[in-house]
Amino acid sequence: MSMIDAVRAEMVTAMKNKEKERKESLSMLLSALKNKAIDKRADLTEEEEYAVVKKEMKQTQETMDLAPADRTDIIEQCRARLAVLSEFAPEEMSEDAIRAVIQEVIASLGIESPSGKDKGKIMKELMPRVKGKADGALVNKLVGETLA
Repeated sequence: MSMIDAVRAEMVTAMKNKEKERKESLSMLLSALKNKAIDKRADLTEEEEYAVVKKEMKQTQETMDLAPADRTDIIEQCRARLAVLSEFAPEEMSEDAIRAVIQEVIASLGIESPSGKDKGKIMKELMPRVKGKADGALVNKLVGETLA
């Protein structure tokens, strides 16, 4: 079952249960997924579906961060939306799992004592392996710690 079908089924359930906020969040996600499929002119791969969900989560988080502190309605709406979106988000890799992949990449590149000048080579090899499964900023930080 594609994510579009899963989101649609959840949306129908939310409508039946009269959960307006949940239905709206699912509707926005469904729209984003459909738009991406239309742009691609083909069915989305699982990785592409997860990328759409992560993008929606990031935009919602930014909206929440930029909302004034006295606008609790916006903040609560964003929290509720993030809770719904997180149900469809991919499982994030732990820091230990990312470190293990970093060590694999360093070993596969044959780098015995990695330094700052090796960071580009390591990142080039590493990012395709963790794309969609780990936050890029966290990966960058962990690679920096490994090279230090």
